[in-house]
Amino acid sequence: MTNKLDISLFGSCVVRVNGKGGAEVKGAKHRALFALLATAPLGRRTRSYLQRTLWGSSCYDGGRQNLRRALSDLRSILGEDFDCFVTCTNSDVELDLSLVNFLGAPGAGSFLEGIGIRDQGFAEWVAAMRADASQIAALYRTSPRTELGRPLPRITALPFQRVMGGDNLRVLGDWLAEEVCRSLSRSNLMSVISHLSSRALAKRTTDIVDVRKELDVDYFVTGSIREMGGRIIVDMDFVDARDGSILWTRQIAAAENNFWDNISESLNGTVRAIGRTIADETIAYMRDRPIPALDDHHLIIGGVSLMHRPKFRDFAKSRTLLEEAVSRAPMVAETHAWLAKWYVLSVFNGWTTDREGDTQRALDSSSRALDINPDSSFSMVIDGFAHNNLLQRMDVASQRYDAAIDINPNESLSWLLKGALHAFQDAGSEAIEASERACSLSPIDPFGYFYDCLSSTAHLAAEEYEQALELINRSLAANDRHLSSIRTQIIALHFLDRGEDARAAAKKLLRRQPEFRVKDYSKAHPSASAEIGKRAMEAFVASGIPME
Repeated sequence: MTNKLDISLFGSCVVRVNGKGGAEVKGAKHRALFALLATAPLGRRTRSYLQRTLWGSSCYDGGRQNLRRALSDLRSILGEDFDCFVTCTNSDVELDLSLVNFLGAPGAGSFLEGIGIRDQGFAEWVAAMRADASQIAALYRTSPRTELGRPLPRITALPFQRVMGGDNLRVLGDWLAEEVCRSLSRSNLMSVISHLSSRALAKRTTDIVDVRKELDVDYFVTGSIREMGGRIIVDMDFVDARDGSILWTRQIAAAENNFWDNISESLNGTVRAIGRTIADETIAYMRDRPIPALDDHHLIIGGVSLMHRPKFRDFAKSRTLLEEAVSRAPMVAETHAWLAKWYVLSVFNGWTTDREGDTQRALDSSSRALDINPDSSFSMVIDGFAHNNLLQRMDVASQRYDAAIDINPNESLSWLLKGALHAFQDAGSEAIEASERACSLSPIDPFGYFYDCLSSTAHLAAEEYEQALELINRSLAANDRHLSSIRTQIIALHFLDRGEDARAAAKKLLRRQPEFRVKDYSKAHPSASAEIGKRAMEAFVASGIPME
C-alpha cells in the first residue's frame, strides 16, 4: 500500500509521511521545495525555477548543485517513498499530488509562517501567495475535507408546537428545543444543527421531507406542548429523517407552577435516550451489511459503540470500522482521535499482541488528529489520555487536559480524565469535583460505565470506599469485562473489610486476564508510585493476585 505525504502550508510548514516509517522533512529549504511543488500546476516546476527561487540567480552552477544536493537529501530522508512522491527529469521536478494530503486550511495561520528563508525570490513568491490565498484554496477543496463527508450523524430539535394553552407555551416550546440542542452538542459523537436554523425552518414547515432536505439531518426531535389541568405536557417524537420512521415517543410533564424546576432531569433522560437509540440503531443497521455499504456516520457511531462493549470480538470489529472511517475522512481530526483511543485501550487492557507497535500507533493517531485540527479539544484530550496511560507522562496529560478545557469548558471527557489524573496524584477531593463535573456535562455517551469507573477511582483516592463500590458495581453491571473496573472493585471491597468478596473479584480478574501480576502493575500503571497505587497493590496481594 502506497504511503501518503502530509503537507501543511498554513501556520508552521509540515511535511511528513503518513504511513509506515513516518519520516518527517525538517530542513527549511527541503520543506520549501515541497511547498513550491505542491502549489504548482500539476505539481511540476522546472529545475531552473526551483534553483532561482530557492538559491537566487547569481550563480547558476551553485543553484544547480544545491538543488541536486537537496533532492539527494530528500531521497535519504524518505527512502523508497521518495520515488513514489517525486519524479525527476533533466528539466523538471514533479510531485504526485494524488498522494498528498493537505493539512489545515486557508486562514489557519499565515502561508508558510516562520519558515525563515530570506532569499529574495522565495520571499517574493511567499508574499504573492499570501496576497491571494485563493491560489491555494483549490488544493484544499480537492483534498478530502470534513465538509465532503459525514463522519458524524447530524441531528437537531424543532421547536415544540403549542396545541393548547397560552402564548407563553410557544416560548417554552422553543426554549425546550434549544436546551435539547445544547445538551446534544456536548457529545463528540454527533453534529448538532443550530437551533436557530431549526427555528427558522419551523416557522415555515415541519414536513419531514423539508426538514431532511433543508437541514440535511439524519435524525430530529419534534413534538408538541400543551397545558391541561394546571400541568404542562410535552410530547416528543424522535424521528429517523431518512424514511420518517418514529424511533420512539415519550412524554414529560410537570405542574405549571414548578415546571422549570422539575424539567431538567426529564430533559437529561430524553437526551440519554437519543444517544442510546442512535447507537443501538446503528449496530442493528450494520449487522447484515458489508462495510462499503455503510454511511460515513455509521462507521464512527458503530466503531465507538462496539469499542466500549464487553465482548472482545466487538472491540476487535470496532477497529475495522474506525480504520474505514479514517480512510473515508482522513482530514477529520476526530476520526483519528477515536482510532488513537482504540489503540490506548488495546494496550492498557492487555489485549494487544504488539504492545510497542500499538503504543506508537496510538501516539501517531493522536498526533495526526492535532496536526489536522490543533484546536480540537477532543483530540487534545485523547493525546493526553495516550501519554498518561501508555507513557506515564502525567505532566503532558495535565497540559493536554487543561488546554482542552481552555478550548471547550464543556468537554466532558477532559474533566473526567482530569479527575482521574487528580486521583492518581492522591488529590481525592479535586478528583471527585472534576468527575462530577464530567458526568453532569455528558448525559448521552454510550459508555457510561467508563464514567462510573473513573468516578469510582476518584472516590478511592478520597478513601470513600462505599461510594466507590456503589459506582463500580454500576459500571460492572453495564460492562462486566472492563478490567479497570474489576481492579477498582477489588480495591473497594478490600478496604471495606470484605475479604471474601475481594478474593472472588480477584479470581474473576485472573480469569479475564490470567497474566496480570502486581509487579507488572507497579511498573506500568500511572498511579503506582502514589498512595492510591500502593493501596491498590496492597489490596491485590491480599486478595490473592500473584506478585510475579
